[in-house]
Amino acid sequence: MSRVDDGTERGNDAVDEPGWEVDPNDESGAAVVAAVGRQIKTWREAAGLRAGELGALLGYGEDLIYKVEGGSRIPRPEFIDAVDVAVGAAGKLAAMKPDIAEVRYPKKIRELAKLEAAAVEVVAYGNSSVHGLLQTTEYARALFSMRQPAYPQEEIERGVAARMARQAIFERSPAPTLGFVLEEVVLRRPLGGKMVLRRQLEHLLSVGELRNVTVQVMPMGLEEHAGIDGEIQVLRSHLIWAARYSVSHGGDR
Repeated sequence: MSRVDDGTERGNDAVDEPGWEVDPNDESGAAVVAAVGRQIKTWREAAGLRAGELGALLGYGEDLIYKVEGGSRIPRPEFIDAVDVAVGAAGKLAAMKPDIAEVRYPKKIRELAKLEAAAVEVVAYGNSSVHGLLQTTEYARALFSMRQPAYPQEEIERGVAARMARQAIFERSPAPTLGFVLEEVVLRRPLGGKMVLRRQLEHLLSVGELRNVTVQVMPMGLEEHAGIDGEIQVLRSHLIWAARYSVSHGGDR
């Protein structure tokens, strides 16, 4: 038995990495995963491989292969690439990765992720927590973990993974213009613990040095405040303006 970088144990007793289960309430997402699974099975059988043999070639357990083919497990991009090569699909399976990547997002934030991915400018104000695009992994996990009623662990990991994936916006070229306004109290409240906050603040300083990013702080001592009604995010693409409001610290923002 060995453990690989994606957090999945390889071998006959392979287990699922948290956060990659199919959401039973996401009908459209489940349909995409099922379709990809059927394609993987079709290509595997055409290559004359049994599920266990394909798993052995890739270093995964037979059970994981069956779960992916059966549509109950969202395959990682690396997994799809490896299967594509192993069964000689010549890129046809790999071409499905964008569809699978979209399904990885929880259903309720899928539209937001699309807007962010297409945005040339994002302006956001937050008064309860650091904006999701600026969060460290441990800070995000702390937010999801403290939500009441409590999220199941797999939903926490799925939410954290999706939030981190959205931060690919910082790697885009050409880079979008990103502006964030945070309440001073957000930078003082030790959500997740003092060390979690410290590393989060260090991350803010690092991101704030990027030429396309502006991070501003709303002082607590101001006697007037235009954003008292809650958090807001405005996104601009080449074609449209879209505004999105959020008041949930452990939700989709």
